Amino acid sequence: MESAPNFFSGPYIDRRAEEREQADWARAALEDPQTLYLLGSGTRHLVYTQPEPRIAFLDGRVAPGGGADQSRLVLLGWFRERRCVLLEVGDEATLELPRHASFEELRPLSPLLAGDEAGLLAYARALSIWRARQQYCSACGAPTVPHRAGHCMRCSKEGCAQEFFPRLDPAIIVLVTDGERALLGRQATWPPGRYSTIAGFVEPGESLEDAVAREVMEETGVPVTGAHYDSSQPWPFPASIMIGFRARARPGSPVRVSGELEDARWFTREEIRAGGTPLLPFAHSISYRLIRTWLEEQPSRADATA
Repeated sequence: MESAPNFFSGPYIDRRAEEREQADWARAALEDPQTLYLLGSGTRHLVYTQPEPRIAFLDGRVAPGGGADQSRLVLLGWFRERRCVLLEVGDEATLELPRHASFEELRPLSPLLAGDEAGLLAYARALSIWRARQQYCSACGAPTVPHRAGHCMRCSKEGCAQEFFPRLDPAIIVLVTDGERALLGRQATWPPGRYSTIAGFVEPGESLEDAVAREVMEETGVPVTGAHYDSSQPWPFPASIMIGFRARARPGSPVRVSGELEDARWFTREEIRAGGTPLLPFAHSISYRLIRTWLEEQPSRADATA
């Protein structure tokens, strides 16, 4: 049975990347009465907060000045079979917003949103952050201008014309087990009792499997083997892709905590199922999925005698 996609992922939008190559894409969007506009202000987006959180889509009749500056428009794709455009607004204080609508951050709202809307907001947030950080050419320092429906920033200086595309920071996240126990760690800034899987960014010249072994060793002192891919999750806080793994450690491996973690220890299935400590990560995170999948597995004979 195929498992469900992680939160923020899945077929929530038809990107139709070929439409980004159309020079008149913005005119087509503005003239289409069915176009949905998703308003963004920095890293926040317009949502209704009552009666339940949901995206406050606007259409061409009420979207504020979308045609005045087409550089503020980004074609996201087709959402629920309608063209969807991100509109990055300026001074939000001058906008007349729908009742119960406000600009809000995604992270605290994400568990309350429908899965497809959370995915769309994660997509829009990642693009907004990248566009804000790519206002100038990193080769010559000249201003950049958007191309390809907002998915490319091109240097405006004649003779340079470097093109810049969205970039992601790959990070591994791994559940290490030695049989009936899972290796979990916590950071000092987390709520008391919360533990999660081990994670870290992939370094240049490093494979994903090498990053798994290095991060676990650096943070806990535990050597691992047999790392294998589980699933991945977009994580736009600010621009990561979390690449989930499972890995094995030798039974009885001692834990040595580095300065990156406040604590790390082995937990049995029974300890985790009992609740309390460890307090597991949020249910929409890939770390929770890794732990929950392991909890639901039946231990093998080798695990039971380890």
